[in-house]
Amino acid sequence: MLWALTTARAVLGHRTAGWVRTMASHSLLVAPPAALSKPLFIPSRLLLGPGPSNLTPRVMAAGGLQVLGHMHQEVYQIMDEIKQGIQYVFQTRNPLSLAISGSGHCALEAALFNLLEPGDSFLVGVSGIWGQRAQDIAERIGPCPAGSASGCHLLPQALARHKPALLFLAHGESSTGVLQPLDGYGELCHRHQCLLLVDSVASLGGAPVYMDQQGIDVLYSGSQKVLNAPPGTSLISFSNKAKNKIYARKTKPVSFYLDIQWLANFWGCDDKPRTYHHTTPVTSLYSLRESLAHLAEQGLENSWRQHREASEYLHACLQGLGLQLFVKDPALRLPTITSVVVPTGYDWRDIVKYIMDHHDIEIAGGLGPSAGKVLRIGLLGGNATRESVDRVTRALREALQRCPRSKL
Repeated sequence: MLWALTTARAVLGHRTAGWVRTMASHSLLVAPPAALSKPLFIPSRLLLGPGPSNLTPRVMAAGGLQVLGHMHQEVYQIMDEIKQGIQYVFQTRNPLSLAISGSGHCALEAALFNLLEPGDSFLVGVSGIWGQRAQDIAERIGPCPAGSASGCHLLPQALARHKPALLFLAHGESSTGVLQPLDGYGELCHRHQCLLLVDSVASLGGAPVYMDQQGIDVLYSGSQKVLNAPPGTSLISFSNKAKNKIYARKTKPVSFYLDIQWLANFWGCDDKPRTYHHTTPVTSLYSLRESLAHLAEQGLENSWRQHREASEYLHACLQGLGLQLFVKDPALRLPTITSVVVPTGYDWRDIVKYIMDHHDIEIAGGLGPSAGKVLRIGLLGGNATRESVDRVTRALREALQRCPRSKL
């Protein structure tokens, strides 16, 4: 040992000698995992749950391209093209439009962390789990009086009573399959000096949304549903009113990673030289760019029509099996995610497992307030086809014949 240290010091210097000393005085306690010596295997499945959805070949190919530096000019160009894509799919001219390195939860946190300050009141329209999540996140910021309204017909009274700085609505509530109408709420909020925040993770590309025309101040969505891109990036846009509130903050947002003033600069939204903020998931940006390009080429109106027609066909097929739709009013049914009442006597877990095991198709059970009550079937982006509906309908019919049923 002494000879090794002396030799290392003479040949490599004191710093490397210290490294040798550390190596000599410690040993590896964890062996290389045997599991990592095996080739990676990914089964082929049709993802008809609430997300993620299957990737298109174009998006998969983009994700397999070589990484560039996150501050290379070519990556900045891709980021600029993503911004233009966001403006198109959101139907907004907001300069402050960008992607977040994180899922839809990150976008929601970015909105709340940047728009709410101590003393602000926050109002939540609750139609499922995402309203509950928004309230939970807001409460973690600190003293933030938060009201909630379980029915949107109560919002005018709630706005007058709570005088909130911000109202949250989920356009597409994936836990229940509810589509929340948006017309009129922007005007209503602005009449009460309130900003409107809308979650379109489950609805973007599948149901019409017009950010500017509907008076939405903050709109966000995710990459993994209709866009058919990998999970892990989200889209967000801020109106000038929302931007002004952010830039007039008296305190720093509670998160540096989600500080919109930093992100706005990094995404080239403030007409200043870009400054490093964080290392973006570059290959995810490639995939997101291609998914936005695909939707732009298809056209929003064509995509909305595709999802409406596919969901109506699914509803007819489900009712043909004797199943009941959870959302009774057709006008309030989310075109992208359909919730079906679990038929009497069945355990939803048996049905989901049977369809996965025997047909390699994913559907899901309920979530939050719908847990144990419904099955959820997603027709997202390229999966919104009659072929997908036929496959899942056949699988459901077989599952109902083969799965155990209690005699209650």
